Amino acid sequence: MTPDDVVPLHLADVTYPGSHPLAGKDGPVLAFAIRHQSGVVLVDTGIGEGNAWIDENYRPRRREVREALAAAALDAGAVRLIVNTHLHFDHCGQNRAFPGVPIVVQGAELEAGRDESNPIRAWVDFPGARYEPVNGDREITDGVSVLATPGHTVGHQSVTVRTGDGLVLIVGQAAQDARSFATGEPDASLERLRSLNADRIHFSHDRATQSTILPSWGAPSRAASMRFVSSTASTRGASACSTRRIWEAASP
Repeated sequence: MTPDDVVPLHLADVTYPGSHPLAGKDGPVLAFAIRHQSGVVLVDTGIGEGNAWIDENYRPRRREVREALAAAALDAGAVRLIVNTHLHFDHCGQNRAFPGVPIVVQGAELEAGRDESNPIRAWVDFPGARYEPVNGDREITDGVSVLATPGHTVGHQSVTVRTGDGLVLIVGQAAQDARSFATGEPDASLERLRSLNADRIHFSHDRATQSTILPSWGAPSRAASMRFVSSTASTRGASACSTRRIWEAASP
């Protein structure tokens, strides 16, 4: 794999409501498709339909995840594994588009997502939903790992992809955007992600891609400043089962 095998998918834009720190501003919702030798690993699925509160408060302009995959020249039928960074409405809303495909999520996050008080519980548990909970870090298939990064939610996780040209990090929402990743006051999870010194970094709510690192938390020889580039695809512990079983169970 190369870094370009991690493909951003622009699945929605939202307008943040008055109760949000970014009130009144528009923001993107991104998922990521990893082109793997055994099929596509899909990280997050965007926003679903049919929730009046979300429609009224966030005014989402959605794109179907299968349509976004096709626009990126990827076959939705080749999706063999899904990773949800967490189970908020803008990250798991179209899981139901892939019944029977294993969905890797932290066990604590799944427990919270299945709580009867969750207003999008129907988006989490749907006919054909097949969750494979993990607890902590896990390599889920060759070269692709989830890292437990709690903070934004109790069971948030980020994703790393080892490529022949370096490490790619999908932050999820452990940081809201590239700027907060670089300059925000870090919690333990963000400090951990910074310490990885990833060669390319993607964010769920920022179409910028971090392509270098700050010397304050990386080797001084690597880069004297941080550089951001626009996304090239803006077109809109132990586990409960073994890595081998997660992947093979998804294979045709």
